[in-house]
Amino acid sequence: MMETASPPKGDRIAKIMARAGLCSRREAERWIEAGRVSVAGKVLDSPAFNVADPATVLVDGKPLPAAASTRLWRYHKPPGVVTTERDPEGRPTVFDRLPSGLPRVMTIGRLDIASEGLLLLTNDGALKRHLELPATGWTRRYRVRVYGRVEAEKLASLAGGITVDGMRYGAIQATLERQEGANAWIAIGLREGKNREIRKVMDRLGYSVNRLIRTAYGPFQLGGLRRNEVEESPGKVVRDQLGKKLAARFNFANRRR
Repeated sequence: MMETASPPKGDRIAKIMARAGLCSRREAERWIEAGRVSVAGKVLDSPAFNVADPATVLVDGKPLPAAASTRLWRYHKPPGVVTTERDPEGRPTVFDRLPSGLPRVMTIGRLDIASEGLLLLTNDGALKRHLELPATGWTRRYRVRVYGRVEAEKLASLAGGITVDGMRYGAIQATLERQEGANAWIAIGLREGKNREIRKVMDRLGYSVNRLIRTAYGPFQLGGLRRNEVEESPGKVVRDQLGKKLAARFNFANRRR
């Protein structure tokens, strides 16, 4: 009977570099291909490499910094900026607007250029990936202004999901807040948040979105944050929202705040 090979020990090198706060995983892969990374004295030429002891890793001849504590911030994204680190069209990005004192952070999910409101930021790629998963179960909430006379029956029909141009969208909670002449405000809650989902669904119903504000991402609220304002969520609050079992997977510091 053939023996099953044991999985390699440790984590992928790109994951270890990202956890240390040096760069993203993609950037780490590029650095490795450029010959900037060595493990136990051997220069790597491929990111397909597991490392059991991060102390053996050198980047540009220097050891990795200690893995940073997991942190999370709330940010009020203004309209007119894109949610990406670099934009090929030269448009301003959210990273251009963040205060200089922040460490390297990643966005949890996205908001399109015309949308505004709550955007969560973290320095931990694993936390980012977990909170972006629909399976996490966190509802994203929005206030949406549309042009048109809104019919409550149309909004109620979204509770069963809808298909637009071949794309299936899951259950959407949508209720009319108020009609103001030719415009109306709608409260929307959804769990997936696919690319431009709300705009496409509203357009299918015959309503044109002219303002879209994300007010909550799971238990985290936009609250009174002003545009471009950033506020860190205390580590204890984040741990409590994740639950003990899940929070144990991340490197939260014992912060008093």
